[in-house]
Order: sequence, then structure tokens, then C-alpha cells
Amino acid sequence: MSQTDRTRALRPATRMVHAGTMRSQFGEMSEALFLTQGFIYDTAEAAEARFKGEDDGFIYSRYSNPTTRMFEERMMALEGAEDARATASGMAAVTAALQCSVKAGDHVVAARALFGSCRYVLETVLGRAGVACTLVDGRNLDAWRAAVTPRTKLFFLESPTNPTLEVVDIAAVAEIAHAAGARLVVDNVFATPLQQKPLELGADVVVYSATKHIDGQGRCLGGVILSSKAWIDENLHDFFRHTGPSLSPFNAWTLLKGLETLPLRVAAQTANAALLADHLADSEKVSRVIYPGRADHPDAAVIARQMSGGSTLLAFEVKGGKEAAFRFANALEIVSISNNLGDAKSLITHPATTTHKNLSPEDRAELGIGDGLLRLSAGIEDAADLIDDVETALAAT
Repeated sequence: MSQTDRTRALRPATRMVHAGTMRSQFGEMSEALFLTQGFIYDTAEAAEARFKGEDDGFIYSRYSNPTTRMFEERMMALEGAEDARATASGMAAVTAALQCSVKAGDHVVAARALFGSCRYVLETVLGRAGVACTLVDGRNLDAWRAAVTPRTKLFFLESPTNPTLEVVDIAAVAEIAHAAGARLVVDNVFATPLQQKPLELGADVVVYSATKHIDGQGRCLGGVILSSKAWIDENLHDFFRHTGPSLSPFNAWTLLKGLETLPLRVAAQTANAALLADHLADSEKVSRVIYPGRADHPDAAVIARQMSGGSTLLAFEVKGGKEAAFRFANALEIVSISNNLGDAKSLITHPATTTHKNLSPEDRAELGIGDGLLRLSAGIEDAADLIDDVETALAAT
């Protein structure tokens, strides 16, 4: 059995500790950190062979690096992907995956419920390059079909969505995309690679902000793009080498350390999020709670089919609009106000004035982002302390 086959036979928690490890001649226990821009060749002929692709060695850290490659291979083992490229941030991953897939005159169909920066890339960055984009209700399969044109090359969605935690039927959307001759790119950051497997559901490309759960401890930025080797060779490889969105080796090393504890953290965060969602749902000061693990979630049937867990995040609407939402957030002592998510520390943000502030009031209303909506990312603190903190904040509203 090959090393790759042995790794695939392991369960996810074991892969996150061992997969992709390369050791130097010193036999180090922890993954080595290679802080180098370039690499030495024994001969001019060896350099020529490496640049021609006849030798798999490293050339330049903008292209690839031993530490960065270990992170990529560990993510491949977790995701079930043939290849990957690590990027400097989650938005670098999204931008590279989209830009390398289309050219002027092409058309993209995307779910309208997206992180604000993703919409900027689709509507502004790609728009300036002559790529048209149609935004649809991601949960409406007929809307995806109706948006397809002869120029459609790409579908894009995130699921669960930011911040209202809508869940899109990935398998059904992938089928529509492939029938149209298009590829599907899925941003899987809210589900984590432990709770949803887009490639197994038919997606062609998966992207992550590794800044979130994968680091999960507030230390560094990072992103990753995962797909088939053929797609990366044909679409991403040259784009990546020449535009330079690569991840630094130090951040790759930090993310490798984060992956070792990812299953433990996500399990604890998910349990805390579920308890907080149930607690908030019982409050007369909260008008609605959105959590993928609850039976009252609008997309509960899709969640049961494609997700193996709930989520580390929940959204809820405080009665009284922005003023009440701000009073709630300001009264919290354990939960910190931050637009980040997936951290070991519990975090809360007011999407209408932070992550989605650049959307028009009409667009926010269409997405269900009201002035009283808050997004809470559950951490790994003691659940009883988090519930006490939320109770204090509810009293302040």
C-alpha cells in the first residue's frame, strides 16, 4: 500500500496530525519551517530539468515551498482532493479560483447570499475584465437554470451563507452547472471540511479562508484552493505562478499546527453554538434564530442530506433593531466584538454595519440582514459561561 493510500484509509482526526508530513535529514518531530525564497540546484542541467517540469523539486517559494506543500497535502487528505494551492488569504483563494476560470465575454452565475468582498470580486473585479455575473437565490434551483446563457462558464456559491446561514443544495446546483458545461466553485468556510464535502457532492473546486477554523486561534491569514489535478494544471497553475497570491511559509507552518486540533475545536464550537441557539430561541427578546442544527431551519432537509454537523455559527435577530443589537453586543464580557469567525474565542458582529455594510439597504433586506441581526461565532469556552454572558446581554436590551 502506498503512503497516499495509507493516508486515505485514516480517519480525519488522524490525517490532521500526520498527513503530508515531510522530514528533513534531521528527523524533526514537528514540521520544519523553511523560510527561504529560492532553492539551489546541483548543476545547470538540474535547474533546466526542474524548470521544464522533468524534476518535481522546488524552484521558488512564490510557486511552492516545502512547508507550504505540507499544508496543501494535509488539506488534500482532509478534503479528498487531488491537488491544492495555498494562498495568502481566503479572498486570495476566492479571487484566484474565479479569475483563472473565466475570460472576457464569459458569464458567471452566483448565489446572491455572499460575503461582501466576494460580491465585489464578482461584480466589480470580474466586471471590469468583461465577465458578466448574474446573482440568483441560491436555494431556488429554477433560478440557477433560468440564469444560464450560452456564455456561462462558472457557478459560485457559499453554503452555509454569510451571515444568514442559508444552505444551498450543492449536489443539485452541481448537476445544473455540469449540464450547462460550467464548473461549480464552492466556498466551504462556514461548514469546515469536517462537516461538509463539496467535492463529494459534485463541486469542481473548493475554497477556504484558512484564517477561520483552520487556524482558529487568531494568529494568521491564509487560504487554500482544492480541486482535481487536471483543473489545477490547466487553469490555476500558471495563473498562480505569475500573479503571486502564495501563502508565506511561516503562515503555512502555523496553519499546520492549527489543523492538528481542528476536529477537537470544531466539535466543541459546534456543541456550544447549538446550545446558544436553543437558549436564544427561548428568549422573548429575540425574534428569530437561524442555526443549521435546528429542526426549524428553513433548509433542514438539505442540511440532513449534505452536512454531517450543524455549524460553529448562528445568527439571531434582536427585537429593537440596531440600537438593541448594539446594546446586546456591548454588554457581552466573554464574547468579543470582531468580524472574524471560527476562532477558539467566541466572537460576535453586526453584519449590517460591518461585513455587509457596502450592500445597499435593499440588497441587505433581500438577504434577510436586518438592523437587529447579529452573527455569533461560538468558541471553545465553557458553555455555561457563554450562556450566562448571553443572558446578561439580553438583559441590557
